[in-house]
Amino acid sequence: MPNCLTLKKSNCKNCYKCIRHCPVKAIRFSGNQAHIIGNECILCGQCFVVCPQNAKEIVDETEKVKVFLQAREKVIVSLAPSFIANYDGVGINSMRKALKKLGFYDVEETAIGATIVKNEYERMLKEDDRDIIITSCCHSINLLIQKHFPAELEYLADVVSPMQAHCMDIKKRYPDAKTVFIGPCVSKKDEAEHYEGIVDAVLTFEELTNWLKSENIELEVEKDNDDFSRARFFPTTGGVLKTMAQDTPDYTYIALDGVENCIAALKDIESGKVHKCFIEMSACVGSCMGGPVMEKYHHTETITDYLTIANYAGKKDFEVSQPKSGELRKQFEYIEHRYPQPSEMEINAVLRQMGKFKPAHELNCGSCGYNTCREKAAAICQGKAEISMCLPFLKEKAESFSDTIVNSSPNGLIVLNENLEVQQINKAAREIMNIRYASDVLGDYVIRILDPTVFETVLKTGRGVSNQRVYLAEYKRYVEQTVVYDRDSHLLIGIMRDVTAEEEQRERKENISRQTIEVADKVVDKQMRIVQEIASLLGETAAETKIALAKLKESISDE
Repeated sequence: MPNCLTLKKSNCKNCYKCIRHCPVKAIRFSGNQAHIIGNECILCGQCFVVCPQNAKEIVDETEKVKVFLQAREKVIVSLAPSFIANYDGVGINSMRKALKKLGFYDVEETAIGATIVKNEYERMLKEDDRDIIITSCCHSINLLIQKHFPAELEYLADVVSPMQAHCMDIKKRYPDAKTVFIGPCVSKKDEAEHYEGIVDAVLTFEELTNWLKSENIELEVEKDNDDFSRARFFPTTGGVLKTMAQDTPDYTYIALDGVENCIAALKDIESGKVHKCFIEMSACVGSCMGGPVMEKYHHTETITDYLTIANYAGKKDFEVSQPKSGELRKQFEYIEHRYPQPSEMEINAVLRQMGKFKPAHELNCGSCGYNTCREKAAAICQGKAEISMCLPFLKEKAESFSDTIVNSSPNGLIVLNENLEVQQINKAAREIMNIRYASDVLGDYVIRILDPTVFETVLKTGRGVSNQRVYLAEYKRYVEQTVVYDRDSHLLIGIMRDVTAEEEQRERKENISRQTIEVADKVVDKQMRIVQEIASLLGETAAETKIALAKLKESISDE
C-alpha cells in the first residue's frame, strides 16, 4: 500500500481522536506519536478529517501532474460527479474551461464510467448466478473486505470502479493519453497505484483548488444541463441504485453508507443471515459527497449538497460504448494482517497492569480511542497501543502519587475553595487539629476547625501570608502558617508547620535564662551586702585603731 497519508510528528498531541474515529483501529500509538498501520488501514480518511492539529496530510500529486503537462502529454481529467457539491454553482463546462487553462487537454465526467459499471451490475444480476453482490465502486469498502472480512470476498463484485472504467474508456479513445482523476477521496490514490496502467495520477479537490489559486484562475459560476447524465447520482447514498433498473425480482436492493453500517452488514452476511441481495456500500456517510476532503474543507451540508447533485443529474444514461464483461473484470485478494489476536490470558495480564482486576474496573470510557478496555488491552498485546493511553489509569496513578506526597508531608496542608469550604486536608494537618478522618471535615466551612480570618484576608487582598507564627489555643499548638491563593484554580492553600516543640523548648530556655539571671542578681546583691558589711567593719576597726594609736602617741609624748 502506498503511503497516501503522512504524519507531521511534531503536531501529534496525544489526543487519541484519530484512534477513536478509526472504524478499524488501524492506528498504532507509540513514542507519543500516532502511526497508520498500512496493512489494516482502509483509507477512509476519517483520521485526516477529525485530527484537531492537522497532523495527517494527504500526499500531494500536483507536481506529478505538472510533469505530465510540461512534457506535452495529452492529459485528460476524469472529474468525480461530486464536484458540483464542492464547487458551488459550477458546472462541467466551467470546470473544463478552468482546467484547460492549467494545460489539460480535456475534462470528462467520471459519471461516464459510472454508467459503464452500472450496466455491468445489471448484467451480473440477470445473467450470473450470484447469491449476494456488493458493489466495488468504493475502494475503501474493497479494502475493508480484503483486510478485515476475507470470507466475504466472494460477494464483492469483480468489476472495476467508475474511475477505472472511465479512464480505461479514455485510453481506448486516446491511446497516448495520460489520465488524472480528481475527486474527494483519499483511497483513490491507492487504487490508482495498486492497479497500474489505468489511472496515472489522482488529485483531491483540495489539491485542485490550491493549484487554481496559485495560477489565479477563478471558476465561472455557470450551470449546464444534460438530460443524458443520470449517473451523476453516483456520489449520493443509493446513487448506484437510482441509476439501475432494479428489475430483477429475486434480489433485494440495499444501500448502506458509513463504515460502521457496512461492517454490521458484513457481519450479518458472515453469519449467513443474508441472501439474494444487491448491496451498494459506501465508506463515507452521504457517500462520495461526504468524502473526507469535502467533509474537512467544504463543510458539507448534506441536504443542500444532495439537492444540488439531484438537480444536476439528468433522467437518462450517458451514451457509452459498453466494453465486454471480461474487460471490466477486477481481482481482489486477501491482504493479511501482521497482528495476531492475543489470548485471553495475555489480555487479562495487561488488564491487571492497568489496575483492572475485575469487570467492574473496566470503565470502557473510550478516552484512549478504543471502545472497551479489553479491546485496548488486546491492542497493547499487539504492540499497537501503550498502557499510558488509559487516562483513568493515569489519573488514578497521578492522584495516588499526589496523595502519597501530600500525606507524607511533615507539614499540615489544608485546601479551601472560595467559599472557605474544606476541599482537602492531609494527615499532618489532621494530627495538629486532632481530626481522625478527612471525611469528618471535607465540605465543611473552615471556621469549624480554624479561625478563618487569615484566609478571608488573603482571599480579599490576593496577597499571601508567609511563616506567620500563631497559637492555636483550641489545640494547644504553635504553628508557622503560610496561606496562598491560587487564582487559576480558585483555591486557598494553607500550610502549617507544627513548631510547638520548638516553642516549648524556647520557653524552657527563656525560663532557664530568667532563673539564672535572678540567681545571679541575688548573688550579686548578697556579695554587695557582704562587701558593704566588710567595709563597714573595716571602717570601724580602722577608726578604733586610729584612736588607740592616738592615745598611745599622746601617752608617749607625756612621758
